[in-house]
Amino acid sequence: MSEPKLHIVDDDEAIRDALGWLFQSRNVPAAVWPSAEAFLADYAPDLAGCLLLDIRMDGMSGLELFDRLRDLGCRMPVLFLTGHGDVPKAVSALKKGARDFVEKPFNDNDLVDRVIEALAFDADQREREAGQAGVAARLASLTQRERQVMDLVIAGKLNKVIADDLGISMRTVEVHRAHVFEKMGVKTAVELARLLAVVG
Repeated sequence: MSEPKLHIVDDDEAIRDALGWLFQSRNVPAAVWPSAEAFLADYAPDLAGCLLLDIRMDGMSGLELFDRLRDLGCRMPVLFLTGHGDVPKAVSALKKGARDFVEKPFNDNDLVDRVIEALAFDADQREREAGQAGVAARLASLTQRERQVMDLVIAGKLNKVIADDLGISMRTVEVHRAHVFEKMGVKTAVELARLLAVVG
């Protein structure tokens, strides 16, 4: 994964320079692009952080870039820079999943705070997804019988009942249960239930 940073896309060179300086002065890593097309040319699925897009740009607009990125599976939080007349478009983008919009002229501190929140949100989201992938991999390592035993353990059934339900000995249930706990990295059924809640 690339280093998390703010990705600024704006076709106005003066605004790009001002934003770049603002975030650099606040120790927020940032990169700038002069157009939506330039950002798309450099886009990779492992880009991390958040996007600050101008709604109105020559060529592809910020809204069109947002739609294209969503089609590509990009889940980075997006904030829009908007003039007063673009507020309805920005609200429409929020309904499609954009995180926020900031009206020009903006308050520097407010903009930096919103970007920092978006960067933290992206980091949390990626950490959660990594955790889910880890749990899914552990689940995939279970045998079919271990999975059956696990489901009944989660349902709160005792070993004797599980043995009867599956037509196996209680000792075999205990062995499978121990393997499930070991593979899933838990010590109790409660921990197992909490872990499985992570992947829904």
